[in-house]
Amino acid sequence: MPAKPQSKTPWAQRVAALACVVVLAACSQDRGGEALDELSSRQIFERGERQIASGNPDDAAFTFGEIERLYPYSEFAERALIMQAYAYHRDEDYPNSRAAAQRYLDFYPREEDAAYAAYLLALSYYDQIDDVGRDQGLTFQALQALRRVIEQYPGTTYADAAVSKFDLAFNHLAAKEMEIGRYYLKRENYIAAANRFRTVVEDFQTTTHTPEALHRLVESYLSLGLTEEAQTAGAILGFNYQSTEWYEASFALLTGRGLAAEAAGDNWLSSIYRQVVLGEWL
Repeated sequence: MPAKPQSKTPWAQRVAALACVVVLAACSQDRGGEALDELSSRQIFERGERQIASGNPDDAAFTFGEIERLYPYSEFAERALIMQAYAYHRDEDYPNSRAAAQRYLDFYPREEDAAYAAYLLALSYYDQIDDVGRDQGLTFQALQALRRVIEQYPGTTYADAAVSKFDLAFNHLAAKEMEIGRYYLKRENYIAAANRFRTVVEDFQTTTHTPEALHRLVESYLSLGLTEEAQTAGAILGFNYQSTEWYEASFALLTGRGLAAEAAGDNWLSSIYRQVVLGEWL
């Protein structure tokens, strides 16, 4: 157990007062105790770089922040701000990384490192995306931030990297819809399940989850007695994904009921069939 604190003596009070002075002085000192306000902006910047290289990104973020405070108009102030955003990100302090990156974009929107600042801001959301079973609010924010990088900084390496991460995040959202749809399907709530799978087919059709979503629609609609919708889902599945296990499963379900995987009736899937298979976009 921690020792019980003793009552303060006059000496202890003097020590406490001295500690307050030390805390106040630390605002202008390096985490190692050396005063930063006695160093040049270049020296402070180089110290921050060394701290990152030695695996101390939290100390580096503090050090780079001191350049912004002590030398706000120096040539290193701009560089220190983007490095602070990077240091915070290395330390997995995503809110502060995002804040530093946003400050850079506010102050230096046309500088060369603006693309990198926007990318760091997007990563501050992307790197927090949780597993499929959790709330996907951060995934939406990551997609929005990644889209800004792609649209505002085309042709940069950061835009290229953002494209691949955008695809992964987009796929992540589709996976969430599939998980919920399967949950409803397992509990025989076929209408709710079909609505989730429909979202994947309509809004996430470029993801890897579309073939399964179409098959699950076949399952759901057959269970609801909506045979035309089930047949049309099977037809789209057969046209685009005939070599997959999902088409084989849907084909077996349909033929087992004497039905064919072909477009039938006039429903939302029929319009998709006309667009995708027949090329009728109007």
